[in-house]
Amino acid sequence: MHLGRKITGDRPLLVLAVQEEAQYLDTSLPVLLTGMGKVNAATALAATLARGPLPSEIINLGTAGALRPGLSGTHLVGTVTQHDLDGETLRALTGRIYGSPLTVGDPGGLTLATGDSFISDETDRARLAEHASLVDMEGYALATAAQQADVPLRIVKHVSDDAGEGAARSWRETVAQCALALADWAHHNAPFYA
Repeated sequence: MHLGRKITGDRPLLVLAVQEEAQYLDTSLPVLLTGMGKVNAATALAATLARGPLPSEIINLGTAGALRPGLSGTHLVGTVTQHDLDGETLRALTGRIYGSPLTVGDPGGLTLATGDSFISDETDRARLAEHASLVDMEGYALATAAQQADVPLRIVKHVSDDAGEGAARSWRETVAQCALALADWAHHNAPFYA
């Protein structure tokens, strides 16, 4: 976890997983790098928000795998789910629902499936594509922490790979290009970016 710049209540907090995704950000806004995965994302953001002050909003910028053919570019997320939590079994065991889909930012935006596995398998991709358009490793955790702190959240993802067999190689080859696109989006859409 690394937090650059001080958080203030009148400005957003930019949250990304790793430096590779943040490499072209040039801003006076605070930037939190959480590390990859749900646990790193949740604990880094929750600890940051608990220390206060709270930002005006949280903007999660990051890369994502496309679960559907032809999906590319930068997208706002409307719903985020967990693809690696067995909610049905937990409900059967406890009678309670865990891990319900969360609405974030743009209600008309795409659905993002979050899990701790880097999806690079055609079978997993097809299974996830039944319910989502994009896949990542942090979105749901960040959405949960933001909702618990009552801070608005926007999730912005740039497609880095097709979540198939060559996904890891594609991510490494495209992450710099994705980072440039995410910095451009932030420059034009994040308040007080300059």
